[in-house]
Amino acid sequence: MNPSALCTLWFLSLGFILISSPFGRTHPVLDGERGAHVKFVEVLPKLQFEFGWRNLTCPLCKAVFTIVDVALLSESNEERVAWAVGEACVRLRLAEEHVCREITELFRDDVIRALQESYLWPTEACALLFGPDCGHFDIYAPWNITLPQVPKPPVVPPSPPPPGSPQSRVLFLTDVHWDREYVEGSSADCKEPLCCRSGSGHPVWYHRGAGHWGTYSKCDLPLHTVENLLQNLAKAGPWDWAYWTGDIPAHNVWAQTRDQQLFELVEITKLIQKHLGPNVTVYPAVGNHESTPVNSFPPPFVHGNRSSSWLYDKMAEVWAPWLPPQALQTLRWAGFYTVQVQPGLRLVSLNMNFCARENFWLMVNSTDPADQLQWLIGILQDAENKGDKVHIIGHIPPGLCLKSWSWNYYHIINRYESTVTGQFFGHTHVDEFQMFYDEETLTRPLGVAFIAPSVTTFINLNPGYRVYYVDGNYPGSSRLVLDHETYILNLTEANNGSLGHDPSPNWTLLYRATEAYGLRSLFPEDWDRLIRTLVSDDRVFQRFWYLYHKGHVSEPCKDTCKSTLICFLRSGRYDDPRQCEPLGVSSRDMVRAVRKKALC
Repeated sequence: MNPSALCTLWFLSLGFILISSPFGRTHPVLDGERGAHVKFVEVLPKLQFEFGWRNLTCPLCKAVFTIVDVALLSESNEERVAWAVGEACVRLRLAEEHVCREITELFRDDVIRALQESYLWPTEACALLFGPDCGHFDIYAPWNITLPQVPKPPVVPPSPPPPGSPQSRVLFLTDVHWDREYVEGSSADCKEPLCCRSGSGHPVWYHRGAGHWGTYSKCDLPLHTVENLLQNLAKAGPWDWAYWTGDIPAHNVWAQTRDQQLFELVEITKLIQKHLGPNVTVYPAVGNHESTPVNSFPPPFVHGNRSSSWLYDKMAEVWAPWLPPQALQTLRWAGFYTVQVQPGLRLVSLNMNFCARENFWLMVNSTDPADQLQWLIGILQDAENKGDKVHIIGHIPPGLCLKSWSWNYYHIINRYESTVTGQFFGHTHVDEFQMFYDEETLTRPLGVAFIAPSVTTFINLNPGYRVYYVDGNYPGSSRLVLDHETYILNLTEANNGSLGHDPSPNWTLLYRATEAYGLRSLFPEDWDRLIRTLVSDDRVFQRFWYLYHKGHVSEPCKDTCKSTLICFLRSGRYDDPRQCEPLGVSSRDMVRAVRKKALC
């Protein structure tokens, strides 16, 4: 079970004990699927008491939320609701008992407050958790941003820069996930959502032990691996600048405190500053794991202790050596900012948590949270007026966002395709990308969102990082990505040296994109051509699948797996059936695949 699904468990487990409680015993629920009333005694036998939240059903989900709606009308029931969550999680064997208890306590105040302030109906909540077959997303009704009344400039197809033109070498880091409790030799096959830890126990004869540098399992990284990476990056320079798209803490999301999150933010920032030095400016973005509870990012209309000011203020403090005062001001307000990287190149760092369905605060209001997209339009229009190019960084790829947010972002990229020349994201932990096409025909490629692989091993991966080669700093530069490289630490080699592990492991080049795929450049039309090759040539696709996993493939990809992945590559916006139908992928299958990717 993915740790990020624990918030979902919080919602779904609410009803089990409440079913037998005084305020939950006699309320039937209208089951929209069958057009009849379903009593709780009819729903309970459907449960299979085995590990995993997916055993819970759509009818039970609706029953749960009906009970919660009634229960939370009275503040006196809040304590009882919270107790019921933990008890239900334990009885349904959704996780180990201590995980159930701790996640309940961690999430209770924020989730209950968000539920009380939202207008979430049971069918909407269950549609959010189970998909459109379980209800409608009325709470996330469509909304539209407003574009300026300025005609779109004529589109000039990109062309390679003149021979000998300067290039910028840009380091890209994402998803570090440092585990402070990682213990070499501990069990890598534990029952908890995260293993290789002090509480994971010792491996028995048929189980693996955690390796020194990391482990192919549901494990994150020890600090010495992170520092070894940074030491190697210092030698691998020079770097013109770096992008860093978040997710610092480990996946032990049931047992995190604000103090712990801030400590890890400060420590990793200090290490990056120490090893990359004062001459390399790092431009960060906020990940979904930086907060606690995980994915909890209230929009700015939430004030006081429940706001995100505790996190944004510390980010502004420790990132001040990298960012100018104006950028720090919007960072403190809502976690996003813009900055001039070089003459002619501007950066926008988005807070993608304002587009994430896992951010339960968006149940209150999901319409352009913090006016971030409208703010983005203003930045892009100003850049267009001045002839500047813009790079966008963020943690969660836009194709994994709530539908209205995702489609509005896609619309913005269409309008400003000549201005936005680079989009860089992380979050999925694997090596992939998503395409943007003209909105009218969906045939002309006009943009690509690069999705870089993670530093962490979670799950079953080699540690890795990315280097982008960007059209450099000269008059008329396109600022487009010309090529990229992915480097890994091969754990099989690093953990099996002559003394038990290699004391000085090598971070080696896994591949260079143009060479691996035979591309002339990395312009949108080149990636579109690659997608067509992936469809027609399975040999190339299996090569892509190998690199997708940073050189450590744990399972094959054929048939539905292949077509669904290719569909994802073509779909820079969420739930776009027109891009999937030619591949034989239904909208339902695509939504299911995207939801799985989103839980990182």
